[in-house]
Amino acid sequence: MDRRPQFKDPALAKALLTKIGMLAKDLPEVRIMEVCGTHTMEIGRLGLRQRLPDNIRLLSGPGCPVCVTPGEVIDSAVSYAQMPNHVLATFGDMIRVPGSGQSLEQVKANGAAIAIVASPLQLIKMAEERPETTIVFAAVGFETTIPAVARTIEIAAEKKLPNLKMLVAHRLLPPALSALCGDADTHISGFLLPGHVSAIIGEEVYRTIDELNVPGAITGFEALDILGGILSVLEMLINQTALIINMYPRVVRPEGNPHARALIHKFFTPIDAAWRGIGIIPQSGLALRDEFKAFDAPVLTQGSSTLPKGCSCGKVLKGLITPSGCSLFGSACTPQTPIGPCMVSSEGSCAAYYRYERINR
Repeated sequence: MDRRPQFKDPALAKALLTKIGMLAKDLPEVRIMEVCGTHTMEIGRLGLRQRLPDNIRLLSGPGCPVCVTPGEVIDSAVSYAQMPNHVLATFGDMIRVPGSGQSLEQVKANGAAIAIVASPLQLIKMAEERPETTIVFAAVGFETTIPAVARTIEIAAEKKLPNLKMLVAHRLLPPALSALCGDADTHISGFLLPGHVSAIIGEEVYRTIDELNVPGAITGFEALDILGGILSVLEMLINQTALIINMYPRVVRPEGNPHARALIHKFFTPIDAAWRGIGIIPQSGLALRDEFKAFDAPVLTQGSSTLPKGCSCGKVLKGLITPSGCSLFGSACTPQTPIGPCMVSSEGSCAAYYRYERINR
């Protein structure tokens, strides 16, 4: 039984689209960026882009953690997987991401020890059952994923599991929003802010970003959620206001999840970090605090954050072009033969466009 019928009302969706169309007539081109890979997938699956007025453009931002993970992290994961008495554990969507050389999938086919996990908490049992083996986890993800990693470290410390290590490559979304707003080339009119991340960090965090001087709406993932967020951004543009509105109060509280935020703060400290295809963003990454460095698996290589030749993922992640604007899209670069990270991840912009929007508007 569908427990969410109130968010699946076709008549209300039609009314929202009509209202959006009416407001759009009084506006120039509007560039709204969704900062969440799940939003990108749902917008494509629902065909929302094609139902909006021509002057309303939805752009995909850097909301796919796999896509922005630097190549040196992938290369380091590959190296750990090939070391004797080591197992590299990872989420499934990391397995095919290219580094500067081979992917994890390729070295796994040649015998490297790689375990795909659904939760970092699975690492505890792995470390207990194989005390002579070093378990290295590729800790990739935004604020949604980080609390589970922090809790895993907490349990490992309590159980004294020295063979569990974290290759930390977490990234924080608020600094990325600041960087996007500070980039003169992006011309972003407003944001659809991520529901999952916001459930952890809350809504108040966005109001502390000085550079965030455009409207933003925190939204869920149903069609009515997304359309309501778009409508709110348009209303603010017409009224010349730049507020952060929580359109997802059934999940997102103003303060977020205090327990999850405390866990993150207990184990990690912010650092400047590289985003693949974008560059260094101040205070946008995390490192283990000194008292937990025993669980750290350091990055082994440096300087391989560049994208493959011809790949335009960086421009896609900044909303400068849509995936179809990349010369490799749909020809050399497909989900079966991915070249750039945005085509690899199930939440990558290029993968979403390839699956749902390989048509001319």
